Amino acid sequence: MRGLSGSVALITGGTSGIGLEVARRLLAKSARVVITGRDADRGAAAETELGPDAMFVAADAGDPDDVERSVNATLARFETIDLLVNNAGIAVKERLVDTPPADFDRVIAANVRGPYLYARACFPALVRSRGCMIHIGSDAGLRAEQAIGAYSISKAALVMMSNVLALDGAAHGVRSNCVCPGATAPGMRHIGPASDPDRGDDDPATWTAAPLGRVGTTRDVADAVVYLAGPEAAFISGSVLLIDGGNAAGLPA
Repeated sequence: MRGLSGSVALITGGTSGIGLEVARRLLAKSARVVITGRDADRGAAAETELGPDAMFVAADAGDPDDVERSVNATLARFETIDLLVNNAGIAVKERLVDTPPADFDRVIAANVRGPYLYARACFPALVRSRGCMIHIGSDAGLRAEQAIGAYSISKAALVMMSNVLALDGAAHGVRSNCVCPGATAPGMRHIGPASDPDRGDDDPATWTAAPLGRVGTTRDVADAVVYLAGPEAAFISGSVLLIDGGNAAGLPA
């Protein structure tokens, strides 16, 4: 992959939160970005904020036709894809045994099927550019969180998918890594109980600080993505980077 300057990144779920901050940080490094999302109004606002080197394409990450259309639109505009950031994700606040099958399927479609579809669709372009993929997982994929059971399962699957893709891409110089944030403000938009799945996350002001003394920010995650996408990480593939302020280190006194 070339340096970040002039490179092209396709960021799913890029209209808010972590995805939007990743787009901002990549643009600051002189990359060009395409962001996707399901909300056309939010996407248009993000595109306006990001400026002329950014483009929004309305797409549902779990829909194969939308995936193909957004990849083709990226190639039509910028001719290459150097970086895929699989960021789009949803969650249901239910124990696994209480999660309705339709909601389980919805979480798996967005969080597992979506990254698979995008990796598959982008792979030929990434081979040509010797680019990379970065998947936004979660600490919930490394340690089970009972309150969001289906989400934990989906993110654990994404970690393994990233590893498999690292092996698939190795012979072609295509890297794959997974970033696993802990609690990250401002929180997820598409999360809630089965009765109100898009209610949104709780107020971050009510969250417990990590051992490092605060909750995570989208900038913390985006800076890790920028590093993994850049030439300094050229020999890093199949890695899992936990960004949780020390929460997984153990129990503080």
